[in-house]
Amino acid sequence: MQLKGKRIVIFLIAFYCGFLSFCGACSAAELKEIQRRGYLTVAVKDNLRPLGFRDGQENLQGLEIDLARRLAQDLLGKPESVKLQPTENNLRLSAVLEDKVDIAIADYTATESRARLVSFSLPYYFDGTALITKDAAIQKLSDVVRGKIAVINGSSTIASIRYLLPQVQLVGVDSYQAGKKLLEANGAVAFAGDASVLTGWKQQNEQYRLLPSLIGAEPLAVVMPKGLQYDELRRQVNYAIARYVSEGWLEERVNYWGLPNSISRLRSGKMEQDVN
Repeated sequence: MQLKGKRIVIFLIAFYCGFLSFCGACSAAELKEIQRRGYLTVAVKDNLRPLGFRDGQENLQGLEIDLARRLAQDLLGKPESVKLQPTENNLRLSAVLEDKVDIAIADYTATESRARLVSFSLPYYFDGTALITKDAAIQKLSDVVRGKIAVINGSSTIASIRYLLPQVQLVGVDSYQAGKKLLEANGAVAFAGDASVLTGWKQQNEQYRLLPSLIGAEPLAVVMPKGLQYDELRRQVNYAIARYVSEGWLEERVNYWGLPNSISRLRSGKMEQDVN
């Protein structure tokens, strides 16, 4: 591995240790059990293009599906040695806590409060807030300075938009679907939400356009159980993700699925400034 690649791996491991306090003695028991039975069970999304969704033939596809299969390849030797279990948002955490799955790769943001319950891997993607519109006159953030922007009630997006666009009028909605309906009815000129979700909207409807600026960066990570018996599994998953970043595989898959490219910020070292 080249020196630059080694530095990236070292930084990623250091970030993980500092952010989520990864520690404990090493025990390979849980990983050995997964290897003994011959497959990895992974909670995923099946309705969130382009992270995890079903294509026209009902096959699971997306960035997170690719990651699950690549981890199965590295841990078990075959990408098909994985059982993908579609999981609703409110069941992602409990699926791991109750040992219904080995890990979850399901659009889950790593936070310090959640890390008290589960362990998180190194980030495999940084998801920011983006604005989407179908108004051709809107090309940049300043074009909506006096318009109406739909946001999900109670979301962290509200503070970000108010900081950047203090004069804009915010219209609260209860869900992404409600926000889309408001845009279709011209009740707002734009909708602010997770860039990954809004990318899926754009891919399914050519009239939508994502504004080029991303606001913030929240780490999406693999959810894994706590406990000393899972240390080797966590270690192997983290080294694998660090390698996927340093070798460019994750960046290639992010670009393939049309997501805003936050991985390049990690490779260039810019993310180090963001998290310090």
